Amino acid sequence: YIQLFSFGSFLHSERIFIVFLGSVCLFYRRNRHDFRGWNRSCFFRRFRRFHNDTLPCQYGSLKPVLIDIGYIFRYSYHDSAPNSIEVTDSIANFYHNFIILISTAPLYRHAISLWQTVLYSAKLLIFARYSKQIMQKTQNIRIEDFNYPLPDERIAKFPLSKRDDSKLLVYRKGEIEEHRFHELPKVLPADSLLVFNNTRVIQARLHFRKETGALIEVFCLEPLEPHEYSLSFQSTGSCSWLCLVGNLKKWKNGVLTQSVNIDGKTVNFCAERGLPHGNAHEVHFSWDDSDVTFATLLDHAGELPIPPYLNRETEESDKTTYQTVYSKIEGSVAAPTAGLHFTPEVLNKLKEKNIPTLELTLHVGAGTFKPVKSETLEGHEMHTEYISVNRNLIDELSRTDRRVIAVGTTSVRTLESLYYIGKMLEHDPNILPESLTVGQWQPYDGSEEIDSRQSLRNIVEYLDRRNMDRLVTATQIIIAPGYRYHIVQGMITNFHQPQSTLLLLVSAFVNGRWREIYDYALSHDFRFLSYGDSSLLLP
Repeated sequence: YIQLFSFGSFLHSERIFIVFLGSVCLFYRRNRHDFRGWNRSCFFRRFRRFHNDTLPCQYGSLKPVLIDIGYIFRYSYHDSAPNSIEVTDSIANFYHNFIILISTAPLYRHAISLWQTVLYSAKLLIFARYSKQIMQKTQNIRIEDFNYPLPDERIAKFPLSKRDDSKLLVYRKGEIEEHRFHELPKVLPADSLLVFNNTRVIQARLHFRKETGALIEVFCLEPLEPHEYSLSFQSTGSCSWLCLVGNLKKWKNGVLTQSVNIDGKTVNFCAERGLPHGNAHEVHFSWDDSDVTFATLLDHAGELPIPPYLNRETEESDKTTYQTVYSKIEGSVAAPTAGLHFTPEVLNKLKEKNIPTLELTLHVGAGTFKPVKSETLEGHEMHTEYISVNRNLIDELSRTDRRVIAVGTTSVRTLESLYYIGKMLEHDPNILPESLTVGQWQPYDGSEEIDSRQSLRNIVEYLDRRNMDRLVTATQIIIAPGYRYHIVQGMITNFHQPQSTLLLLVSAFVNGRWREIYDYALSHDFRFLSYGDSSLLLP
């Protein structure tokens, strides 16, 4: 019977009964010398406690069973999907481990307990036994498999004159439709809830000229002192930022200075190079007018950074068109481009359709344009980005029954990072706020999953205990085939560069069918990248 046991079809009732009998037999083997004198209640009590100290299983409803079925089907069957895992170990070896796990719950209570135990135990075994395979499969993804031909003429160099006239590709359960973006309220599911990233792009590119005539470009990435974005922008007199430096060889030492005219006053603005941080440098800024903030200096002396693949200079119009209409919180060096299509008219139509919207903040870093240069994903270091999420938003997500639609990949990464932050709090409710950061490979460590609602509630309770109204932290999460989405159920996103981590994120969401979507977009004259058209993905 053990050899007949098939992992791919263990849900048949006869096989479950075999598993149950097998667990009783294993329990008997381990306790056969003590059975004399046991009555019925003693047997069941000891059977329930069999390995209970190691892997407790306490479920009280049918819902976790359905969740576990999803886990098992996701990770057990081998097919053409990139996130499938092939079970290659021997049936007998698998069964031996499975039977130890299955004996951890009170199977005798009622039939559903048996289902719960079988499914939960299978999930535990998959995560524990194949976690390395999950990690390795993702890390071994060949980035060349995510290449596609993108002619230069398909890259939108400028936006359309009317934002919501852009094309909208709707991918719904394997079917593709073509619409205009102003039709979005009509094509969204009625039970949708949209989550936007309200970050605002700063004029992060500064130019200084040395006395020798050499032009030095200083590209502000993130604040160092003060570390908080809002505090740094409000700094008067001085602050320090992590910056990329162009023409670095010409700036070995010394202070760079430029005169900035602000409301008729001349402000001397200085930059001094500090220690290197990878390919970036610490730069200390100072200026001689204490009434002027750093934000004001950037507005007058800085230049809005547009994506390098546009191959053109920033124009005055970009200051408007490269910002979303709902942008509020300054800090990004690149726009969350999926939001560029929204207009006040589209937002009003969403309200009329009773589709609620929420806002969070992820400051987009220059790393969003960082190409994957390694052959496999394992050699790519994901950039770190800073997020700020209001406590009420997290609470709303934990309670809603609506379908969560993320507007842009930045919203996706923020929402999915929340799950892993809540998972950390499940194991350590007293963890320090500065430790609540999400690592690059954390989603693939094979640790036991928890319910997404519970994860979000963990964050709300954590913030309440500390009298905090928002979660401010950092994430390095990489989402690629093999990733299981926990919060996001739909996505609005543009068409991304070949061989980019953003394309991997999309592939993970549509179960590897990204090429069908991109082939359609290429053959139907869709415009690509930041100023291009968009898609609504509803797998």
